[in-house]
Amino acid sequence: MTERAPVLSVRGLSVRFLMPGGRSVAAVTDAHFDVAAGECLALIGESGCGKSVLASALLGLLPGNARIAGSALLGELDLLTADERTFARTVRGRLIGLVPQSPAAHLTPVRTIRSQLEETVAQLTAVRGRAALREAAEAAAERAAFPSDHLDHHPHELSGGLAQRAATALALVGDAPLLLADEPTTGLDRDLVDRTVDELRRHVDNVRDTTGDIRDTTGDSRDATGDLRDATGDIRDNPRTVRETTRTVRGTTHPGKADGPLGKAGGPDGHRALLMITHDLAAAERIADRIAVMYAGRIVELADAADFFGTPGPRHPYSRGLLDALPERAFTPIPGLPPELGALPDGCAFAVRCERASDSCATLPQLTGTVACHHPHAVLTEAADRA
Repeated sequence: MTERAPVLSVRGLSVRFLMPGGRSVAAVTDAHFDVAAGECLALIGESGCGKSVLASALLGLLPGNARIAGSALLGELDLLTADERTFARTVRGRLIGLVPQSPAAHLTPVRTIRSQLEETVAQLTAVRGRAALREAAEAAAERAAFPSDHLDHHPHELSGGLAQRAATALALVGDAPLLLADEPTTGLDRDLVDRTVDELRRHVDNVRDTTGDIRDTTGDSRDATGDLRDATGDIRDNPRTVRETTRTVRGTTHPGKADGPLGKAGGPDGHRALLMITHDLAAAERIADRIAVMYAGRIVELADAADFFGTPGPRHPYSRGLLDALPERAFTPIPGLPPELGALPDGCAFAVRCERASDSCATLPQLTGTVACHHPHAVLTEAADRA
């Protein structure tokens, strides 16, 4: 894979919430990661570990008692220092498309889905005219597998899954260079989970050529239902196949149409990037190129997805625990509970739940290489480590 400049580069991102009585809650601490053009980075971890707070920081949606440090460069724009005017007019929808965790709270309750899609198309694209806006809104709904016979429904008339697909359709309208999906599979059954994340993956793999038209670099075609099919027409259900097939094309270059520091369609060659925040490990395995594992507000491991889910497997004991808790694996839960973010220990926050913990864990481990742990699993001893 040819190295590409990152669409998003996060360095030292920390978020503290100031609470009454002089207390503070360390929701995110010293996060470092990049998301490259043409790449999907999946940020995983238990609920309450700070994933969604990180997303809110990138979108300028933190409450007034939040204090932020570090940098988050989207092209040449530092999202952590941008003002609300910049976010409203330049970032949200145009540079970052958000698939929200709670779609019902993001949809306007008194307007139909069609009306909201048409307004979004009018705001974020060059489409004009009633008939053209109607057609574009229907196309956007189809991309997210939202049924056309529900377009004239209001949000309260939708199931949780349909509300999620409506929010996904809105996020894809602007063809933003960075798509931020915060728990995009909430409320969906397994088939719709696969279809939703495949569409997000396709958003990353599509590029614009010099005419502005969208091209799919995977060579895949979609049938009338939107399922990904290979050259034989068979539906590809193997998550690793989906991910690796897309990976094979990313070493090529595609002409982009420059329009600002990120180019019109995303990265310097027209590729886009996807940051997917999820606790659905099957969805992450299906489409992610890399995995970032978050625990108690810190990123404790960054790994290639194929290595993480396959051989040699994750190196951090917490990451191993997440995989071993899956029903198709050991089905063994991680003992204990995560610490309160307002009362974190000075050392490793996972130590009290870790069978590898020792006295050295009283000192906070730093992220060196790919893992932040004093006792990481060895790279080439998967069988022994799991025994």
